[in-house]
Amino acid sequence: MGYDELIAEGLTTPFEGWDFGVFRGRLTEKADALPWSYERLVRQRLPQVGSLLDLGTGGGELLASLAPLPPRTAATEGYEPNLPIARRRLEPMGVEVAEVGDDDALPFADGSFELVVDRHESYDPQEVRRVLTRDGVFVTQQVGGRDLEEVNQALGAPPHTYRDWDLSAAAAELTDAGFEITWQDEARVPAAFHDIGALVLFLRITSWQVPDFEPDRYAHRLRALHEEMERGHPLEVTYHRFALLAART
Repeated sequence: MGYDELIAEGLTTPFEGWDFGVFRGRLTEKADALPWSYERLVRQRLPQVGSLLDLGTGGGELLASLAPLPPRTAATEGYEPNLPIARRRLEPMGVEVAEVGDDDALPFADGSFELVVDRHESYDPQEVRRVLTRDGVFVTQQVGGRDLEEVNQALGAPPHTYRDWDLSAAAAELTDAGFEITWQDEARVPAAFHDIGALVLFLRITSWQVPDFEPDRYAHRLRALHEEMERGHPLEVTYHRFALLAART
């Protein structure tokens, strides 16, 4: 496809939940590149708890894959289009899906959950601590503030406003909130966009990456990237991820 067709495809391709299968072969990364597995971190703890809260469940894809789930399992989601998707998937499994609009106002009573998990969702440390039981555990994998900064550089877009969000910042916040960090790790993983349509689709669904993104606004840079990709030179980028386990003290 030509440039115009790829741009149109990126703007119109259906996308729901957080199923990134649509990027297969178009946004590539080294398989199992992270030195940890978020899914394994969560699975290891599920048999030990009777209550679980998943923050920012998306379409519920990952949470559903972790079944069997604890007797009381709940999830939150703040992106309105994902709510009906998550509820269709999770409510038949007995999971309550709560809509949230504010990280510091979780709709649950104090001490409601033994385990709170969070993959790539923002959170308020004090609020997470409030809903955890005594000795409860928080497991999170976060997108760091240097994530895919090569995209912003290639487009001539401003860097992330949260550029300093990294493992040390998150660990300090949680410690200040009354948690003990029991494990932590951070990594940068190489990846590549192979066509301009995949990049446009990605920027469409991750509005925080380049908040003012519109193809017309960045047309000159997009065309230059497209020409490079057509010559077999993908846009090389780097994922920034970190993860930690924190026990409520």
